[in-house]
Order: sequence, then structure tokens, then C-alpha cells
Amino acid sequence: MLDKIADKWTILILIVICPKPSRFNEIKRRLDGITHKALADALKRLERNGLVTRTVLPTSPVGVEYAITPQGHALREPFEALCAWALEHGSELDAASTRFDQQQKAQA
Repeated sequence: MLDKIADKWTILILIVICPKPSRFNEIKRRLDGITHKALADALKRLERNGLVTRTVLPTSPVGVEYAITPQGHALREPFEALCAWALEHGSELDAASTRFDQQQKAQA
């Protein structure tokens, strides 16, 4: 189950479209570093899992807009808790990683 909601881009995509539906290129612009393919794959997966809807807009050229579903909105509270935890404990994780890396070098 976590594979469906906790990959590298899912949380960030949902944060972008949570306040208002967004078009593909708008999402891509707001997510610095995501490739076209990675975004397309992630949006398709989110749609498949019922977290995002995809609406074809009657524009010329045809546009597509993505919106978060009620099920996707239900993830907001756990994601916010996870972000708060990460902010609170990030320096501890960094220190632990540094200690581990130094121990590995010393053993080598």
C-alpha cells in the first residue's frame, strides 16, 4: 500500500493540486526536477489509485486538468504529520547518517 502513496513525487504532486486543479505543465513547472515521463507516470498511477481525477478540457488545443479526489484529500493530515516529523527530526537523521558514514570509512 505504501508503494502507491509514498514514492518520491506523490506527496509533492498532491500538494501542488490540493488547493486547485492544475494542468500538466503547471504541475511540472512547480515541481523542479521532475521529468515529463516521471510526472506522466505518477499522475497515471495516482489516477488509477483514485487519488486524482483527470479531466479533458474543451479547449484548443485540448488541455487536461488534474484535481485531487476526496480520497486524496484524506491523505492531507497524515502527510502534514509526516512533514512535521521530518522537520522536527531532520537534523537527527542527518547526524546519524554522518556518524554511520564516518564509521564505515574508519572500518574500510
